[in-house]
Amino acid sequence: MTPDEIAARSGEALADATLPELPNHHPGKVRDNYDLPDGRRILIATDRLSAFDRILAVIPFKGQVLTQTARFWFEATRDICRNHVLGYPDPNVVIGQRLDILPVEIVVRGYLAGTTATSVLTMYRAGQREMYGVHLPDGMRDHERLRDPIITPTTKADAGGHDAPLTPQDIIRRRLLTEAQWGEVQATALALFARGQAMAASRGLLLADTKYEFGTDSDGRIVLADEIHTPDSSRYWIAESYPDRVASGAPPESFDKDVVRAWVAARCDPYHDPIPPIPPEMVLHTAAVYIRAFETLTGQVFVPPPPGPPLARIRKALAGVLAAS
Repeated sequence: MTPDEIAARSGEALADATLPELPNHHPGKVRDNYDLPDGRRILIATDRLSAFDRILAVIPFKGQVLTQTARFWFEATRDICRNHVLGYPDPNVVIGQRLDILPVEIVVRGYLAGTTATSVLTMYRAGQREMYGVHLPDGMRDHERLRDPIITPTTKADAGGHDAPLTPQDIIRRRLLTEAQWGEVQATALALFARGQAMAASRGLLLADTKYEFGTDSDGRIVLADEIHTPDSSRYWIAESYPDRVASGAPPESFDKDVVRAWVAARCDPYHDPIPPIPPEMVLHTAAVYIRAFETLTGQVFVPPPPGPPLARIRKALAGVLAAS
């Protein structure tokens, strides 16, 4: 889509996906979820952009980009791990298997990077060298590649809350996961990350870090949930310019929601100060970044939905699904 095409449809951005006719509404930072009596879960990706435990903006077409990018990666990693997907009735909607979500958020990091309070770069700059049960050496520069990818688990905060770092010992001691579950989650997360890094590299991108969410099904099997390797859950950089930019002390070229995160962080303390209004030109630029990310990662052309109110379209698609069930 051209910038003019994005601007012309910016009024169709999906800020809220509340559907009173559906049961068991669980609103999240980005997705509105509904649990059906038959064990299925409806996940509607809105266009909300969340960072620093807050909603920063509404970005046109972002929800579709997330859903369709995750769809690409779910299909590309089915040989590594089961996932929750049952169907896609709308570009913004996933029908998934309802899971018991594990109470640990799994972040895999390949570089010394990040802007949030729990990122390894923030903690490293503050003088910490022991974090998440891992020791990092002195003398590392910002955005440097780690010797090996590491897992930096955190607690899972509710909307408006703050995630807290965990060590593997914390996870077992607090009985958040069993030793067997933790071992499987670690191995699966690292395998998914390796697949993601390899496929991103073939597209000229570096997958710097990413977040995974796992749950268990009715048989106790671990299943990948939520999303995978999207511009929201992952940090992507342009590979070609990475060496020169890091050598000069400049941040890598970003290909994800760091566009907005960095803009906000440069203007306030995003955890405590009021967030300045995001300029309309930044919103449109970010929409273009998300669309470009989808096309680069998947090799597919982004096809927007027909013009019109997105929630009405989603309601119609779901009515058909529920009537047929």
